[in-house]
Amino acid sequence: MKVFEFIKQVVQPFRYYLLGPIFVMTFCAVDTILRPYLTKLLIDSVITKSGQEAINAVTFIAGVYIALQFSIVIAWRIYDWFSLKYEPALKNHIVRTLASYVSDHSHHYFQNNFAGSIASKINDAAGFVPPIIKTIIDRFYTSALIIMIAAYAFWHIHQWFALAIIIWSFVFVTVSALVIKKFNYLSNHSAESVSKIIGNIVDFLGNMSSVRYFVGKKQELTKLDLYQDDYLQISQTRRWFLLKLYAVLGITFAIYQTICLALLIYLYAKNQVTPGDFAMILTLNLTIMELLWITSNEMRTFSENVGTVDQALKVIYVPHEIQDIPNANKLDVSKGEIVFENVQFHYQGDEPLFENKSVQINPGQKVGLVGFSGSGKTTFVNLILRLFDVTQGRILIDNQEIKNVTQTSLRQAIGMIPQDPSLFHRSLMENIRYGRGDSTQDEVIQAAKRAHAHEFIVKLPQGYDSLVGERGIKLSGGQRQRIAIARAILKNAPILILDEATSQLDSISEKYIQESLWELMQNKTTIVIAHRLSTLLNMDRILVFDRGKIVQDGSHETLLSSEGLYKTLWEAQIGGFLLDNLEITDQAV
Repeated sequence: MKVFEFIKQVVQPFRYYLLGPIFVMTFCAVDTILRPYLTKLLIDSVITKSGQEAINAVTFIAGVYIALQFSIVIAWRIYDWFSLKYEPALKNHIVRTLASYVSDHSHHYFQNNFAGSIASKINDAAGFVPPIIKTIIDRFYTSALIIMIAAYAFWHIHQWFALAIIIWSFVFVTVSALVIKKFNYLSNHSAESVSKIIGNIVDFLGNMSSVRYFVGKKQELTKLDLYQDDYLQISQTRRWFLLKLYAVLGITFAIYQTICLALLIYLYAKNQVTPGDFAMILTLNLTIMELLWITSNEMRTFSENVGTVDQALKVIYVPHEIQDIPNANKLDVSKGEIVFENVQFHYQGDEPLFENKSVQINPGQKVGLVGFSGSGKTTFVNLILRLFDVTQGRILIDNQEIKNVTQTSLRQAIGMIPQDPSLFHRSLMENIRYGRGDSTQDEVIQAAKRAHAHEFIVKLPQGYDSLVGERGIKLSGGQRQRIAIARAILKNAPILILDEATSQLDSISEKYIQESLWELMQNKTTIVIAHRLSTLLNMDRILVFDRGKIVQDGSHETLLSSEGLYKTLWEAQIGGFLLDNLEITDQAV
């Protein structure tokens, strides 16, 4: 999405609030021209009138001038009120819009983008869009309006002045606009150089032990000097560029002001202008010069802000890989049958992991998945969850193709206990209740008791109100797994997936939790991934994976009674765990 297309979209709910700043800046533009005009009238009245007539004229002009002063104060407070009403709300709206869009990205997107980087891009968009709007209204719109009004006023003095200010303003703005790209290029290089210097210093200080062990101080300082020399050269180039730019712009104004002064003298000699016209034109020229100078500087900032938002949108607004079809139905799970029909799948750039895979898991069946890391077990369940889309074939749940139902209803029907559960930096009560948002406090506590989490929770100083830290860092691996199990118990979905759900528990806790999990599995279609093969003894069926293929399928007793990979794995496991040794697979196959 393009930057201004995005801005147009997000400001829609606040478009009427923008009329306030536009009105105020229009009034400010008129005020900018009106004050020099009042000065002109004041000077001409003093020169051309005398006595009471001059006093009356000066008094009236002074009254208008004072009224304008009070009016501009009121106008700016109106501006502040409108800004107060829409800017914070606009930022919130941008954050929510982008967060909502990001949350619909595929699993693959989050594997290839750091969460912190995505959050930074959202923050960039929310932080820089209001200043972009402000610059458009306060600078570009106001400057253009002031120049047009000034040209109109100058025309009434003499058309040459109007023509002169239009030509000079055009040259000034054009030169400023043309150099923005070059300036941004130099600024970006300067920022990159600073980043390299800081990164090198952090790397240097962070590895101080190695620097001392290998006497690398001189080497590190030499490398730092190279980075700083690069920054010095780029910084001097950037400053020299600005020096030349400001000189050119300054000379154009000096030429313009000289022309105006020469014209004033020439026309005054012909009695075509008044002393007040001198004051008005020269004063207004200085005001416009200052205004355009500020606008020129803000054009660079504006360009940088637009570039920052553009980079953010390029990361965030990539097309969604996995989308619901139009008018997708909700998944209706009455039995829990899962069917893979000639499924083929491969990760981007990889060889096919599954080729023409067909599997049927009957309603209520408890199925174990075993195999070495990378054999396809996790991919198998991720396809059921539609974290990835199959390349060919289809997956059905109760005769409903999962591509044709909403992703929300699909995942609501599946309870997932991952191997390494990630918790929110929120209270334990909130983390468990995430399994079912409308659950009561008593239901949360009962789920925690069944997951054997209640015992350690009540010992914490704040009990269920205790914060768990980022990603649950304040809890041990076993405690995080118990919270994940409590979530799944609370959710009570008709399909259950366990990915090494008890791998981080001690033997005693595992025994109790296995009983709770077995109770949870009743009347549910259950898929269990395990490296500890002993946990699969009570499964109705075990699927043995090897390099994306199911090489064996049967109960524990059936598989153990025949030669094959499962028997090899059973005999090779140490302490109940499966070793990730691909040589065993090669021998077995």
